[in-house]
Amino acid sequence: MLIAQQREAFDSPDWIYEVKLDGIRCVAYLDDRGTDLRNKRDKKLLPYLPELAEIHKQVKGKCILDGEVFVLRDGVTDFYEIQRRVMMSDPFKIKLAAAKYPAAFVAFDLLYQGGKLVTDLPLTECKIMLSELVAENSFISVSRYVENNGISLFEAAKERGLEGIVAKRKDSKYFFDKRTKEWIKCKVLLTEDCVICGYIQKEKNMTSLVLGQYENGKLIYRGHVTLGVSLGLLRQHDYHVVANCPFDDVPRGNENAVWLAPELVCIVESMTTEHDSFRQPVFKGIRDDKRAEEC
Repeated sequence: MLIAQQREAFDSPDWIYEVKLDGIRCVAYLDDRGTDLRNKRDKKLLPYLPELAEIHKQVKGKCILDGEVFVLRDGVTDFYEIQRRVMMSDPFKIKLAAAKYPAAFVAFDLLYQGGKLVTDLPLTECKIMLSELVAENSFISVSRYVENNGISLFEAAKERGLEGIVAKRKDSKYFFDKRTKEWIKCKVLLTEDCVICGYIQKEKNMTSLVLGQYENGKLIYRGHVTLGVSLGLLRQHDYHVVANCPFDDVPRGNENAVWLAPELVCIVESMTTEHDSFRQPVFKGIRDDKRAEEC
C-alpha cells in the first residue's frame, strides 16, 4: 500500500501519526523456518542484511509484516548507508558494514497472521495485534504512533533532523499496491524521485545531473542537481550513454550534456516551493527499488 499525497501536518482525532523513517520499504515473511525480506521490486534483501537473519525468532508464529529497513548514524536514519549496503556484492564488505552500522527492521503494519490475511481489519486493530505479536530487540521493533497531535510530532521530528511524519486514518484498511489518500506524508523537506537523463561536467570536478519525471507517460525536464553528486557514485550503477536527448527537445543550457538512457532513479531533497521547481536541491542517492516510469 502506497502513499498518494503530501500535505502540511495537521491534528485530527480520526488519524494516527508515525515518524517517517528514511530507509527502504520492505515486507518481512517470518515463520519458524526463517526470515525473508523483500523490497517493493521483490528483491531479496537478507543477503545484504545478514544481521536480520533471525528476526523470525522474535515473533509469535507465522506472519507477514510491512515495514522499513534502516540504518542509524548519530541517532538519525541514513538512507545513503542502507542503500549503499544493498548495492554491495562482496560478502566480507557486507559483514564489515553490518558490524559498523547494523540495520534494523521496524514494522508498521500486519498483513497476515494465524493462517489468514488481516488486511480487511481497521488499522488500529492491526496495530494492537502487531504489538502483541513482536518481541522487540535491537533488530526488530514496532512503529510507535501518537493520536490527535500530528503537528506536535511533526515539529519534534523537524527539531531532531528527521524526515517527517506519516498520518494514517484509524479506520483505514490495507490495499495491496494501491495509492491511498488515507495515508498522508508530511515531510520537513520535500523529497522526490527523479529519472537521471544525463550529466554535465563542470569546473572544479563538479557534476550536475539532468533530471526528468514522467507526466501522462511523457518524460518532462525537471532541472538539475549538483550538490551531493558524485560521478564516481554514478559509475557504480549500470547506465547507458545514448546519442540523443531523451526529452522531445534539448532543454536550454543542456547543450553539452552527456545523455543517458532514462533508466536510473535518484532521490532529490529540496526546500518546499509553491512552484514546480527545486529550491536548493541536494542529491540523496540512487535507488534500485523503483522503475523510472514510476517517477
